[in-house]
Amino acid sequence: MTTPPRTGDPELDRALAELAGGAARLEEVSRLLRETTGRGESAGGQVAVELSATGSLAGLHLDPRALRLGSQALAEAITEAFGRAEEDLASRSHDLARTAFET
Repeated sequence: MTTPPRTGDPELDRALAELAGGAARLEEVSRLLRETTGRGESAGGQVAVELSATGSLAGLHLDPRALRLGSQALAEAITEAFGRAEEDLASRSHDLARTAFET
């Protein structure tokens, strides 16, 4: 964070310092949001999905036991895990964004 220039007006200097602090806080939250991932599991942990900050699939883990579920049940387990990962990502992102506005 760069220090705002001093104007000689104490009130204006204080306001500029607060703005600079807020901007730095927003930059940090933005960085954290870009790095946030979401994770969801289903079928007793046999299926796990990880999503990137943009909501794209970043990882899929299938325990060997999950392959015995059958194609329909496996598809449902993957869909369920994906939904849970979306919820996790949304929750984490919301919590991070909320910190940007706390004083």
